[in-house]
Amino acid sequence: MATLLFLAAFFGLLSCGMPIFLVLGILAAGLFFLSGQPLVGVAQVVVDHLNSQSLMSLPLFVMAAAFMRRGGVAQALVGLATAWLGGIRGSLGLVTVVACTLFAAICGSSVATALAMGTILLPAMIERGYPRSFALGVIGASGTIGIVIPPSLALILYGIVTEQSVPRLFLAGILPGLLQAAAFFGWVWYDARRRNFPIEPTRSMAEKLSVTLHAIPAMFVPIVVLVGIYGGIVTVLEASALAAVSALLISLFYYRGLPISQTLNVISDALRSAGSIMFIVASALAFGHWMTESGVPAQLVQFTLDHHFATWEFLLAINVLLLVMGCFLEVIATLLVIMPILAPALKPLGVDPVHFSIIFTHNMELGLVHPPVGLNLFVLATISDAPIGEVIRGIFPFLVLLLIVLGIITYVPSLTLWLPNLVYGG
Repeated sequence: MATLLFLAAFFGLLSCGMPIFLVLGILAAGLFFLSGQPLVGVAQVVVDHLNSQSLMSLPLFVMAAAFMRRGGVAQALVGLATAWLGGIRGSLGLVTVVACTLFAAICGSSVATALAMGTILLPAMIERGYPRSFALGVIGASGTIGIVIPPSLALILYGIVTEQSVPRLFLAGILPGLLQAAAFFGWVWYDARRRNFPIEPTRSMAEKLSVTLHAIPAMFVPIVVLVGIYGGIVTVLEASALAAVSALLISLFYYRGLPISQTLNVISDALRSAGSIMFIVASALAFGHWMTESGVPAQLVQFTLDHHFATWEFLLAINVLLLVMGCFLEVIATLLVIMPILAPALKPLGVDPVHFSIIFTHNMELGLVHPPVGLNLFVLATISDAPIGEVIRGIFPFLVLLLIVLGIITYVPSLTLWLPNLVYGG
């Protein structure tokens, strides 16, 4: 009964326009008060969880993404993809998929990827005669890769809430992210041939090598992060600091897309974004602690066992639930509301939490590009002055592909777990 009252109050307060961190904080405090548990203990739980190296890395990754988006890195990656994909029909569409995948490996944010690539590639595609709805669709869908390819901000938060190793989660996202990129690449190639999209000129080998050398510094950040973490050289926190510093230096002194006078503004914007996430995490941790103490996860496990649900049926039901939640809540809110309930129930039901992290994250990718809350839809509608309906029409084929990829990720766990088990052992 308390859970049903919580859900009713939760959606009621959200519909009134109250910020998510206030909704979670107020309801968590109310639930603890009604249950008779001391609030001092709740505060201690929140402080203990916030004292996390993984969580401390989050604002630094946000800052690195801000530097790279403003500093000319996106243009370098677009140039790299264009140079090597010239001569293929629909080259600019294919460039979008490849450039978004590369940029996602740097910034860890879907919205930042869609914004950076949309600003550069949308005018170019329209000028070359691509239908605007197609251009909006491929940019919006490809931008979602940023939430699963490491370093992913969503996977960092998932690791904190579920107490899983962030490096393992990062490795788990690589192959599913590449599968998604390959599916988009194949569809764009097929659609380009079917609709006779233009072909970009082929570059000489000398030009390709020149563009590649120019883009190498842009790829320095993911190399620092991945090699540093998996080589045992640095922790996730230290890697995030290196990413922020190297992103700043590359943007200031190599690509020179970020004026020194704007550096403090970019840092302050990044800190504001990270601070808002911290408030949400703190209030969600209090709610999660109450949820665990209330026994709701145990009741969920018992209900599933009593009704003899198979693991595949449980995963199907959770996928449906997450898709519905994605219609109303953005990524962080969904993660911090749902995972405290599901996390303790995963292992008893035979679901690997690392595997589930990618199932969950891929569901959130779908939430970013389907109405009514999909943030990527609104980002693209804003930068293009297009009606939201036109953006949705363009994104629809990619939504179908995302659902197919979700099915593969859900029921082929080896795709997710092979790399983490290879590096850390099964």
